[in-house]
Amino acid sequence: MNRSFAVFILSYGRADRCYTYDTLRARGYDGDIYLICSDDDATLDDYLSKFGDKVLVFNKRESQKGFDIGDNFDDDRVVVFARNKCFEFAAKLGVDFFIEMDDDYVDFRYRYQCGGKLLARHLPLDAVFDLYFDFLILSGATCVALAQGGDFIGGVDGSFFKKGYSRKLMNVYFCKTSSPFLFYGRLNEDTTTYALLGRQGVLFLTPYLFMATQKETQSNAGGLSDIYRERGTYFKTFYSVMYAPSCVRVATMGDGHARIHHKVLSNFAYPKILSEKVRK
Repeated sequence: MNRSFAVFILSYGRADRCYTYDTLRARGYDGDIYLICSDDDATLDDYLSKFGDKVLVFNKRESQKGFDIGDNFDDDRVVVFARNKCFEFAAKLGVDFFIEMDDDYVDFRYRYQCGGKLLARHLPLDAVFDLYFDFLILSGATCVALAQGGDFIGGVDGSFFKKGYSRKLMNVYFCKTSSPFLFYGRLNEDTTTYALLGRQGVLFLTPYLFMATQKETQSNAGGLSDIYRERGTYFKTFYSVMYAPSCVRVATMGDGHARIHHKVLSNFAYPKILSEKVRK
């Protein structure tokens, strides 16, 4: 790998359960990994003891000055502050690229079609990361992301896999240090950002080739799990509706045990290129 980059793991209250770190090492990544932690974390000393100088510490109040968080609440147990600090940390470290991850990934797998079925296998992560950075550069995108396990529901006939890619951006972000962008909203900042900035012409892409597997939602204490339990999914969903009401609405998801979730109306979310034949 001939480019300078690092992996940033955003973590809060989980020094003893930072699954992503162990998964990266187990799957063949041997490059730099940094833990992005805030100075209000009661377990910060545990991070420093375990990861030493690979812990990068920031202040949430200072971070908040640079973006619109979308409310006047005081509950700062959210990840958006850390997300918006990553470009600054990357610049200080002198890396050209970085990968931003949450702390609860337990696997990374390649998905492919074979005999009418959608299969999965492991590949060396160093090689996978290099290919994704190549795609980031060649595509002209501002950021590209790994897919999620749920994106492959439906197998080879699933809508995402058949299409090959989408404009959404979630979970694992491949970023170029010289092309910064901001995340918005106290909660649901990932959806809000790709809907809000996507409408403005910013190109985000998720190819449906490789996926990250997370711990079951809200099963891992700390991080965002506590605030999700207290506030509920309607609360977080409505941040995206506030920022992009023309293309995001409140909906339900699930089969048999439905829950409130957001729905991005793609036809209204991204600019279109019109055919020359309609020119007047």
